[in-house]
Amino acid sequence: MKPLIATACVIALAAGLAGCGEKSQVVVYKQGQYQGKADGKPWDNEAFSGDKGNWETAIKARNQSQNEYRRING
Repeated sequence: MKPLIATACVIALAAGLAGCGEKSQVVVYKQGQYQGKADGKPWDNEAFSGDKGNWETAIKARNQSQNEYRRING
């Protein structure tokens, strides 16, 4: 019985220590300059073809469909 408990404690200790390790991360910021992909405008995609007004209309419609007061009374 004691070897089983000792084995379980060793496994638990090993699992606990494995969680303490730190993996290297991709460097996206180096010496004052961002190294990642540049962000675009939310309306610059295939669905809206760069039309900001169409994107704003779609966002307003989406927000209204999530409005509980409008859904209950509507």
